[in-house]
Amino acid sequence: MDAPLSARRCSACRGDTPVLSEAAARELAAQTPGWELESNLRLRRQYRFKTFAAAWAWVDRVAALAESEGHHPDLSWSYNRVTVELSTHAVGGLSENDFILAAKIDALE
Repeated sequence: MDAPLSARRCSACRGDTPVLSEAAARELAAQTPGWELESNLRLRRQYRFKTFAAAWAWVDRVAALAESEGHHPDLSWSYNRVTVELSTHAVGGLSENDFILAAKIDALE
């Protein structure tokens, strides 16, 4: 059995890394509940916090995690909400790395 997504490491993607099929993306999405799957192009999730400072601190943790994994999400942040969007820009859609990082981000909560 494969390790849970949150226990895996992101791997370097090259331009020839294939985009996940929609079926494969749906299968991995089942392991990342709470994330919205947009076809095989993007994952998105919004997190809410009680205060501005709590959202800010969490964004810092996500940034450190993303840097350590070498896989970087798009983050939108307003007063007490943070929206995270994941897509592997090098391949033009979703790769397994996006689901790995989504699971690791969820583990920060």
